[in-house]
Amino acid sequence: MNLTGPRRTGPNDDETTAPVELPHVLVTVAEDGTLAAMVDGTPFASPDGSAWTRATFGPLMDAITKDRTIAVRVEVRENDGSVFTDILRTRKPRRAAAPTENPVPETRRSRHARRMPRLAEVTAGGFVPGEDVAVATIVSHTDATGTGETRTLIDLDDLPDGTHEVILFGRISGTLAVRRLT
Repeated sequence: MNLTGPRRTGPNDDETTAPVELPHVLVTVAEDGTLAAMVDGTPFASPDGSAWTRATFGPLMDAITKDRTIAVRVEVRENDGSVFTDILRTRKPRRAAAPTENPVPETRRSRHARRMPRLAEVTAGGFVPGEDVAVATIVSHTDATGTGETRTLIDLDDLPDGTHEVILFGRISGTLAVRRLT
C-alpha cells in the first residue's frame, strides 16, 4: 500500500535522477567465440576494426559504458541458446572528506595517523579483465583492468616484519603471481 502520493518533478530533477530506461546492450556470441554487440539496436564496432571476442568482453563493456559512467542492461546470447542478463551499474566516485571548520587539537595519535606511508607497487598480468584479485599476505584486494592486468600499492609499514613477498591471486582465472617486495 502506497501511503504517499506520486512523486512531483522539480526544475533540478534532470540533474539528480537516473533515466527510467537503461541503454540495452545485446551481445551475441558466435560459435568461434567472436562477439557481435549492439546498443539499442545499433551495431557497436571495435574502435580498431578487429572483432570483439570473449577475451575482449571487459574492454567491450568499458567502451560501451564509457568506463562505467553509464549504467546499461546487458543481454548475452550464447550460441547454444542460453541467455545471460545483467545490469552494469555506474561506479560511485570516491569523495574526499570535507575539511572541518573547527580544528581538532593535535594529539600523539593524530600525529601518528598523518605519517607518510612507505608504498611498494606490485604488478602482474594474465588476469581476467575486471576480476577480483586477492593480495596476500592479504592486506587488501584489487581488481584487474580491462586489459587483464592488476596493480596494487602496499604500505610496507602495514606488513609484519620479515615479509618480503606477496601473492596476487585471480579469484576467477586462478592466476597466481608471487612478487618480491623491493
